[in-house]
Amino acid sequence: MSLSSIKDFVEPINVAHISKDEGYRDTQLGKHIKVNEGTIPDITDADIVIIGAGECRGAGFALNGHAAANAIRTALYDLYYWHAQVNVVDIGNVKNGQSIQDSYAALRTVISELIVQNKKVVIIGGAHDLTLAQYHSYTSIPTLVNAVVVDAKIDLDLEARLPRDHFLEELFTGLPNHLNHYSHIGFQSYFMHPHMLETIDKLRFDCFRLGKVREGIEEMEPVIRDSHMMSFDISAIQNAQAPANLVTPNGFNGEEACTLMQYAGMSWKTSTIGLFGYQAELDVHGMTAIQMAQMIWYIMDGVQKGKKEAPLSDSDRFKEFHIAFSDIETNFLQSKSTGRWWMQMHNNEWGPCSYKDYLVASNNEIPERWLRALERE
Repeated sequence: MSLSSIKDFVEPINVAHISKDEGYRDTQLGKHIKVNEGTIPDITDADIVIIGAGECRGAGFALNGHAAANAIRTALYDLYYWHAQVNVVDIGNVKNGQSIQDSYAALRTVISELIVQNKKVVIIGGAHDLTLAQYHSYTSIPTLVNAVVVDAKIDLDLEARLPRDHFLEELFTGLPNHLNHYSHIGFQSYFMHPHMLETIDKLRFDCFRLGKVREGIEEMEPVIRDSHMMSFDISAIQNAQAPANLVTPNGFNGEEACTLMQYAGMSWKTSTIGLFGYQAELDVHGMTAIQMAQMIWYIMDGVQKGKKEAPLSDSDRFKEFHIAFSDIETNFLQSKSTGRWWMQMHNNEWGPCSYKDYLVASNNEIPERWLRALERE
């Protein structure tokens, strides 16, 4: 599969600069990831395509090449290879432009081409405002986008100077707009203007507070499963587990961050995953890079698990339950392969849901997920 249309936008990786002197063993990822060392590898059989991004001016940092992306690679390639069914290609780093807009355009061009070729794209490095390039890359396909953002803050501060703090305004209101639904996972209330949640709720978007998510993180699996794109800011992870996060000491722990990534890997719908907000020079002993590398490892784990899932049309691979709640009759499906659940919505389409939704319906109550879907019509 040719990628000649994007070769002018990416730079190769000098593996010698990011690997240990003795090289990689056969059991490490560094031996199994196909890397652009001057020629972009064939991605025909790739399940995951990694691209590095170095644009960080939107967060107030001077350009420093691709130090962040390469630090993550150093940690990732060193991990052990457990997922023989998952093919990973690293096509290199997207070139930085003279302006932020130039960098957005280059990244958007590269992601768009990979989406068209039906690849799951993982973007590493760069400031969180690169989410805009990730979002606008979907103009290449005729679909409205469901977006999930994981962040300690909701970046909608219209008085802020830096793009990383207000880029959601363009995501929500920019034209042309192809945003269908937005979900925010892990916000911390003390960073939130009291009226911001009201505004977002009026748009029928969903916001999940950090504490609520940690009480039942499995409830985020259907949210992520139904998304086209996922953007993760490292400020969502506790400083103790991601020392390069200088925003807050609180947040998800490392295992929870990996779980969210696993959900994104399992999703057939989620085609782009951005890991943003990391600056290598702020890290301590490379621990944040290691954390992010392990998150990517769990994306691979999710992809391998997702391959076991059958299409909903294969009725023999699902358990079906007929439920009536509040004079509404509907059906639930549970996968025999992965245990995941689907619920028949008001429009008769199947929507991702959780076991909790099934229990709520079984108690003759309307699941909130069902109601929210109805409200958005």
